[in-house]
Amino acid sequence: MASFNHATGDAGLAVRLRQTKAQAMAQWQALGERERLVLATVAALLGLLLAWSLLLAPALRTLKTAPAELEQLELQLQQMQAQAQEARTLRAAPAVPPAQAQAALTASVEHLGPVARINLAGDRAVVTLNGIAPEALQSWLGEVRSAARARPVEAQLTRGPKGYAGTLVLSLGAP
Repeated sequence: MASFNHATGDAGLAVRLRQTKAQAMAQWQALGERERLVLATVAALLGLLLAWSLLLAPALRTLKTAPAELEQLELQLQQMQAQAQEARTLRAAPAVPPAQAQAALTASVEHLGPVARINLAGDRAVVTLNGIAPEALQSWLGEVRSAARARPVEAQLTRGPKGYAGTLVLSLGAP
């Protein structure tokens, strides 16, 4: 089994580093004054480029984009807080009796006109949609959620040139 002596290894590394440094200094001294000046200038420019690209440019980019990102995050936070408040309000609202929920759901589907049909089965309702505009669908879902306390449990919708088509399964019971 081989045993490594760290002190000997470190000393050998230090000796090699000193030798390499001595060779580099000898080559540097062998250069002419102009060549040393050009190499020093190139090294300084490379150092400045490296400092700019690794340290300053990312920091400046962050400072430039941070206010817009903070504003966007603040807007998202406000939207989430509004949704949380709406959820608390809906939870606190009294339960709607099943017959009233079915009546409210049926009335809301009738308001959509020929683009929607409803099929009631116990505490579930299957609504078939055919070409409903996205804004109308969003508005209708909000109405159904607040008036009938219906929750979508399954959706199979596809978006076509006339709007959304497919089926929505809604639960009318308490959560």
